[in-house]
Amino acid sequence: MLKALISLGGLGALLSVILAIAYAKLAVHISKRQKQIMDVLPGSNCGACSFPGCEGYATSLAKGEAEVGLCPVGGAELAEQLAQILGVEAKALEPKVAVLKCSGSKSNTHEKFNYRGIQNCIAANLVNEGPNSCRYGCLGFGDCVEVCPFDAIKLGENGSPRPFHSDESERAPRSNLPIIDDKKCTGCGKCVEICPKNILVLFPKAQKIYVGCSSFDNIKATKGACKTGCIGCGLCEKNCPYEAIEIKDNLAYINFERCQNCGICVHKCPTGAIIDKLKARPKAMIGSNCTGCEECKKVCPTKAIEGETGEQHRVILDKCIGCALCYKVCKPKAITMAFSLGYSEE
Repeated sequence: MLKALISLGGLGALLSVILAIAYAKLAVHISKRQKQIMDVLPGSNCGACSFPGCEGYATSLAKGEAEVGLCPVGGAELAEQLAQILGVEAKALEPKVAVLKCSGSKSNTHEKFNYRGIQNCIAANLVNEGPNSCRYGCLGFGDCVEVCPFDAIKLGENGSPRPFHSDESERAPRSNLPIIDDKKCTGCGKCVEICPKNILVLFPKAQKIYVGCSSFDNIKATKGACKTGCIGCGLCEKNCPYEAIEIKDNLAYINFERCQNCGICVHKCPTGAIIDKLKARPKAMIGSNCTGCEECKKVCPTKAIEGETGEQHRVILDKCIGCALCYKVCKPKAITMAFSLGYSEE
């Protein structure tokens, strides 16, 4: 008995020594620079930087194998801090946010069959592309809500995901669309990755106009599936003063490098498929130094300016959409944009 205890004790001591040596030899030592980097990184481990978590990004930064502006969570402020630690120049980081390219809410679409399966988007999409009348549209079960690490997404009215029940009477209703809070969204891309319809995309935060549709169907099929679907009519493309819109495969696409967020396409779209994040826009006002040259009248897309040649013109406020085209062409600088105290998303 005593011999057995001594043997076990000796074996335990030997293994302890082996483990201590292995730890000393195999331990990953973090450099002072890497520790400094880890201290300023947000620690969200969202993977948006394309590295396996913040530690992976810090390791690559310390080795000089990654750029400082890859973390969307920390933004420009973090990029500047990392640049100071590494002694490099901070590159400008364009903030991005997630956008839902679908406006097919319950009021705009209908169900093509009664879905009684597991209440998540991935499972529902496997059954005949989901119960939504539009095969490209949002399924509305809230997978994106669940995966968002920043609580930046919620479902609209009647949109709370419910657990699956086999009883037909407990079938969860199809929810309304996800609502994304730009103030909380960091552009990490988690929701983009999980969406089986690929209708959640990352757009520049400064971009306020986007197409809220992803359907490639023809006009008849799109109208039958959704009231607010893009029908590829081309009115937005024809009326865009910056040539920033193109129709491809029955769907409108906006070139963000050309788009000036004027909002004209929003008002020309017959189905409401183009979304404007700005809920309030400034209105044009014409001052007394107006020469009556009528250049503003020529460019106004809604005929909101009236007046005789050579006389001071005035703006019909109910017609003005705040596109600012008149402001840009006014040579005597008689036009100002006012009333909304700047742009507002509230």
